[in-house]
Amino acid sequence: MSKDKKKKQPDPEKKLMDEIEQNTVPEEKPVPENSENTEAETEPAENSLQQELDQANAKVAEYLSMAQRIQADFENFRKRNENVRSDAYADGKKDVAAAMLPVLDNLERAVEAASGSEDESLKNGVALVLKQMIEVYQKLEVSPINRLGEKFDPNLENAILQGAPEDGEPGTVCQVLQKGYRMGDKVLRHAMVKVVPE
Repeated sequence: MSKDKKKKQPDPEKKLMDEIEQNTVPEEKPVPENSENTEAETEPAENSLQQELDQANAKVAEYLSMAQRIQADFENFRKRNENVRSDAYADGKKDVAAAMLPVLDNLERAVEAASGSEDESLKNGVALVLKQMIEVYQKLEVSPINRLGEKFDPNLENAILQGAPEDGEPGTVCQVLQKGYRMGDKVLRHAMVKVVPE
């Protein structure tokens, strides 16, 4: 029996050796390099990568060009819009100033009519309103066209009457029937004048 027991019990050294063999990873055998196959495989890969890089660079250049065009278009739009806005503001200012000219004319007439009145408060009140109106026009850079005695200019005046030769030199303005006004170098209203014939 003891012999049988010995046979049945595995040898501890053998057991340890078996475990080591089972847990050991087999060594990888180096694959002999075949230089022709490796070069043949890498060339198409390099060509493919180069093509992809070229395509990506072309896309980048296209997008950059598009972005630059869009930026230039936006700058042009911004400048155009700025000009349109400033022109619209100037035109609006001009239109309001021109629309208020009859009010200014009537205030001047009221001051003339009130000068014969004995009511000082009426004269002072109308004169004060006229003064305020003139100040507003000065802020808007509106000025009267005063060319009495000067050579007639059709760009600034409308000749509606002809004066007598003794009224002044030929071709000159001898009487202003209605004042003209300008805003800067733009005429708001032409002066209505009487001109000495030539």
